[in-house]
Amino acid sequence: MHVIVAIAFVLILASLFSGLYFVMKDRGRSNRAVNALSLRIGFSILLFIFILLSYKLGWIHPNGIALTQR
Repeated sequence: MHVIVAIAFVLILASLFSGLYFVMKDRGRSNRAVNALSLRIGFSILLFIFILLSYKLGWIHPNGIALTQR
């Protein structure tokens, strides 16, 4: 489970930086930056859905860390 989330996170970051690279290199002459950033959004949505589905199927559980300090 941790490996899948880590791989998805690396893919999201790689897509983000490739979008930045294409924005700086192409200067708006091509759609490569738009495609890279759209891919990043898709990876992020898939990761979110995967985490929700994993919770519903019982593959992951909350760890019980309190939100406030005592």
